[in-house]
Amino acid sequence: MASNVDKDGLRDAYQDVRADTSDTNWALFRYKGAQIIHDQSGENLEELQQLLADDDRAFVFVRVAAGDELSKRQKFVLLTWVGPSVSTLKRARVSIDKALVKSVIQNFAVELQVETPDELSMDYLRAAVDKVGGANYGTGQRG
Repeated sequence: MASNVDKDGLRDAYQDVRADTSDTNWALFRYKGAQIIHDQSGENLEELQQLLADDDRAFVFVRVAAGDELSKRQKFVLLTWVGPSVSTLKRARVSIDKALVKSVIQNFAVELQVETPDELSMDYLRAAVDKVGGANYGTGQRG
């Protein structure tokens, strides 16, 4: 059974996360039957951690403040959540469906697959963004 994507729902949530005027920092896309839909959006990752279970498959678009004290900028991360209890067949389906999600969610600095709530922390995501982001121009001093 082929999956499909609610492109309008995903696009609206994606644009909300990207908007400088919005407080929304993440958008959760999950399966509803064979369709991938925008499920929820929010401001902090702790809310998101509560929404993803061991048997869930989902995609999350997250805004991350990157850089240092001299050069702050917004970066975006596309997460694929595959809980540890997801079957092999459903895991395989996620990689196929990710292409459908990426037809809507096109601008992001980092793409990660996560399986534990610990990986849904801003520190973890910021470190991943910084790793691919290149130069940090700060003084190196820690407050």
